[in-house]
Amino acid sequence: MPLPLESLRALPKVVLHDHLDGGLRPQTVLDLCREQGILPPSADAPGRSAPATRSAAGDGGEAEGAADAVARWFAESADSGSLERYLATFSRTLELMQTAPALRRIAREFVEDMVADGVVYAETRWAPMQHLDGGLTLAEAVDAVQAGLEEGMAAARAAGRPLLVGQLLCFLRHLPADPELVDVAAARREQGVWGVDLAGPERGFPASPFREQFARAREAGLRVTVHAGEADGLASIRDALDSGAERLGHGVRLAEDLSAEGRPGPIASRVREDGICLEVCPSSNLQTGAAETMAAHPADALLRAGLPLSISSDNRLMSRTCTSRELARLAEAFDWTLEDVRRTVLSGLEAGFGPEAARRALREDVVLPAFAAAQPGQGGQE
Repeated sequence: MPLPLESLRALPKVVLHDHLDGGLRPQTVLDLCREQGILPPSADAPGRSAPATRSAAGDGGEAEGAADAVARWFAESADSGSLERYLATFSRTLELMQTAPALRRIAREFVEDMVADGVVYAETRWAPMQHLDGGLTLAEAVDAVQAGLEEGMAAARAAGRPLLVGQLLCFLRHLPADPELVDVAAARREQGVWGVDLAGPERGFPASPFREQFARAREAGLRVTVHAGEADGLASIRDALDSGAERLGHGVRLAEDLSAEGRPGPIASRVREDGICLEVCPSSNLQTGAAETMAAHPADALLRAGLPLSISSDNRLMSRTCTSRELARLAEAFDWTLEDVRRTVLSGLEAGFGPEAARRALREDVVLPAFAAAQPGQGGQE
């Protein structure tokens, strides 16, 4: 039975892997470019513009066309077959995210976009050290994002669409492990900062140099996820696990440790037995070359092998996607059923870093009833 996009959008979803700097709305890119005197990335000569009037299109249909051009530029530039070239597109969003008002707006819109996609639990990740060029401190940048998230959640509650959202602060593999990041996160553990991540170029930059900071984070009550198994293979995954990863960002190269019959090898067995959730983002995997086609994506094989799997959008701007679309693409490619989708949503909620009691309440009061009601014969699809 096909699972249409709109049916999936109506179901409660969990997002574990979504980058704040990869999810700007195209119109927000245009607005911030106009405010800051920067040519939008769809322009012929990208970069800072002397006359700010050159930095955005006009009103009405012209503005709509300009936003679509921005969306196309990011998606086409990111569709490179290389993680390194994919990451290069972030320079255009980062330059717009150097002030507290910009960070606050983008964080608020993150929540609004999650609500529009039917998400009930979300974690947004970002690297605050990349947002200090405008004079913000690390703490001020994190507080600006939290303020935007709180605004978005308050508006959602007022509209009868409550959801739970928190932050993950990223170390970057190619930069030194600054202990201040853990200090800032730990001081805000009860105010919406739930954990730390390791992001950036994977190949050639192991997780092990960050082991001490991950241990400090765990001691402070924070949780740890690590990008691994996307641009590099099983050795990178093993290194992430040995360094303290509780979840794996992407982790799709773990399929290399499955036999032809789908039986897990030693690393995949370790992931399964330890309940290490894979944060899988199919569309971006195609763009970075981690999978060649959706039909060849390892998500289904990993799910059938019994590995905990959660589906997320990664970078909604660069991949022109949302989590409902990611699920729809997998459902179409592998004939996923409603039960397959339910399984990934529950795995994500179980692996979430937010407060356990709140996650349990979402499971019992929202997720399970919604999927039960969607079953054929229960008012759902026939």
